[in-house]
Amino acid sequence: MNATIELDAHHVPGMLPVTGGWALPFTAYLLLLSNRVIYQRLKHRQYIGGRLNSSEKDNTGDHENPDPLFLENRCLMNFLENVPLAFVLTAIAELNGGDRVYLNYAMAALFAMRVAHVELGLRAKDTLGPGRAPGILGTQGFLTGMAAYGTYLVKGYWGY
Repeated sequence: MNATIELDAHHVPGMLPVTGGWALPFTAYLLLLSNRVIYQRLKHRQYIGGRLNSSEKDNTGDHENPDPLFLENRCLMNFLENVPLAFVLTAIAELNGGDRVYLNYAMAALFAMRVAHVELGLRAKDTLGPGRAPGILGTQGFLTGMAAYGTYLVKGYWGY
């Protein structure tokens, strides 16, 4: 008896619908942050480096009047320092049977925290807006929680 199974794209179940579903909003926000850096580079003709020329502006540590290129770079880099690992941890949990409702809520919270960190924190008056601390602390909580959840889901592998 010879049985053949033919699968095509229409019959293979989506293995990562949560992370796949959140890819678009996170990518759109990444592009916004990236384009803000590009805008500052073009506006100030500073095509390389993370700060404006010192002859033009040298106040990267000044909270009241921050270097606009440095500020936009930090917004982008803060996003890139956290979100890729968040996606990896979420995908690990999802592939190991994590609750998709829980994972969706977690990704929604992470998105809100990343936006709050930048829009209501770093880009607010004096770069010290009310979204800055909750944004980063919430993101760290997300990373810790998602890593713990992923570990919990595979506890049987370790004999527990």
